[in-house]
Amino acid sequence: MIRVSNVTHHYGIRPVLKNLSMEVKTGDLVTVLGPNGMGKTTLLGVIAGALCPVAGEVEIDGVRRRSSIENERGIRRKVFYLADRAWLPTNRTGREFILAVGRLYGIDDLRLFDHADRLLRLFELTEKGDQPVANYSAGQKKKIALCAALITDAPYLLLDEPFSGGLDPSGILALKRVLQRLARQARKTVVMTTPVPEVVEELADRVAIIRNGELAAFDTVDGLRREAGGDGPLGDVLQRILHPQTLENIEHYFQGESQ
Repeated sequence: MIRVSNVTHHYGIRPVLKNLSMEVKTGDLVTVLGPNGMGKTTLLGVIAGALCPVAGEVEIDGVRRRSSIENERGIRRKVFYLADRAWLPTNRTGREFILAVGRLYGIDDLRLFDHADRLLRLFELTEKGDQPVANYSAGQKKKIALCAALITDAPYLLLDEPFSGGLDPSGILALKRVLQRLARQARKTVVMTTPVPEVVEELADRVAIIRNGELAAFDTVDGLRREAGGDGPLGDVLQRILHPQTLENIEHYFQGESQ
């Protein structure tokens, strides 16, 4: 599992995460939600090892991150972190890039060649895959970044806004089905951020809500509905939990228009 224990992080100005603790079980798909600037991306970066927390610690499979060079190398072979705006080598082809990423994770070449073909077809990049990434649209770049994450076969996937960045409806559908299968059949652990309630309701085993740098809730979708005191669309439930002042702000705005 992933265990986050009493993590605090800041960038020298104000706390972004404050004494945050949570556990993600193996095979769970967890969605992290929260208002802008409340620490969602920072939390993923800390779990991924891209950021070293000011205080607290993260364990993957019972091994503490950064406890030793050997332990950290072992963890990094198990974890793939996809940032919202991932770096891509624009002078290489998409196929070359994802094969190179797969080799970093020690995947056999024959497995890589087959998997790369299937991923490129899945995301409708079969022809584009052998062109330089510089020629890709924003959505195609997002798709090739997702291919790089999936080709690793990593048991832990940390995905920051995987459904954003110009991903088209076919790409969204493909990614949803793949993540469902990875979590529920292959028992891979996925932690991701996304602001789209429909995606959360369809995919998430549990939802972590970050507010003011703290874990405000960590529950199933049904549990969040009970906490919010009502049924209805998940978007409305999250609105009551995350942004209770927004409806008041909207009403105030339109009152000004009528004056």
